[in-house]
Amino acid sequence: MKQQNVLWKDWRLHGIVLIIMIISEVIGAHKIPLGITSILLLPVVYAVLLGLGVYFTPIIGKKQAKNSEPMVFISVALLIAKFGVEAGPALPKIIAAGPALILQEAGNLATIIISLPLAILLGLRRESIGMTHSIGREPNLALITEKYGISSPEWRGVMSMYIFGTIFGAIFFSIFSGILVSILPFSPIAFAMATGVGSGVMTAAALGPLVEMYPDQASTITAFSGVSNLLTSVTGLYVGILIALPLTRKYYNLIMHVKSKITKDKE
Repeated sequence: MKQQNVLWKDWRLHGIVLIIMIISEVIGAHKIPLGITSILLLPVVYAVLLGLGVYFTPIIGKKQAKNSEPMVFISVALLIAKFGVEAGPALPKIIAAGPALILQEAGNLATIIISLPLAILLGLRRESIGMTHSIGREPNLALITEKYGISSPEWRGVMSMYIFGTIFGAIFFSIFSGILVSILPFSPIAFAMATGVGSGVMTAAALGPLVEMYPDQASTITAFSGVSNLLTSVTGLYVGILIALPLTRKYYNLIMHVKSKITKDKE
């Protein structure tokens, strides 16, 4: 109870967050044209950048940094509640798209095929297993910790992705989502399902440009995004244990075997 009172009475933290929110909203959404596509910058991008900037100033002390951690989870809980409210009216459409929502996890597995060879090409070794088997959120961090321990290269890999995703994930998803929506001729519902990556903050960032471009379908898009993210959060850990991590390990061994063989042939 005492800790809760400390959180809510940290007026400096709440004031800074309010100021950042107001500045971000005043700046508003801006579209930067890039040839056939464009980058849509939403307030969430400015908010993250401003938050990062303020964090490295004396304005934010150890007290505010510590108190901000549980407040993030509270904010994400409100976001998930909003997703749930949006999902209710669109329930018939969601049920009709059931198989597609369930099979979307296959798309998450497909990223391993691309990301793992790139990580090895950049000079990483066993760290790449932890980095590429998933998006690197809390459940995946726990999985790698349990499987390999905190002193392993795999743990260093997943931890690096966890930190990178926490700091830059929202910015990346917000910009990348806008670019993909502009280029690829897919249904907005398909894009909405693709935003459900198992992270509330990243999902919200990816959803922003989509809602901006299809305002007439905002409620349906938000509903599919929320359900997609919920399914990924629920099934992601089991897919990681049973499929993703074993697949990444075998794929890593295969790539390293081929690489060593090519190296020997050259010698």
